[in-house]
Amino acid sequence: MNAKKNSLAAPERGRVRRRDIKNAETEIGLKLRALFASVQEEEIPARFLDLLEKLDEAERNHAQSSK
Repeated sequence: MNAKKNSLAAPERGRVRRRDIKNAETEIGLKLRALFASVQEEEIPARFLDLLEKLDEAERNHAQSSK
């Protein structure tokens, strides 16, 4: 009798329910939003800002020399 009970329970354990998928998607979405928010709040490193400034300067110089 136990063998029958176990054989019936096994397929049930392997099935994924839509509710479980939806819960997982919701959880993933919440964690991604939290991660994105934390990245948005980070400061831009000074060395990156320096590189951007140098790029802007190089583009201005190139535009002036092209005239």
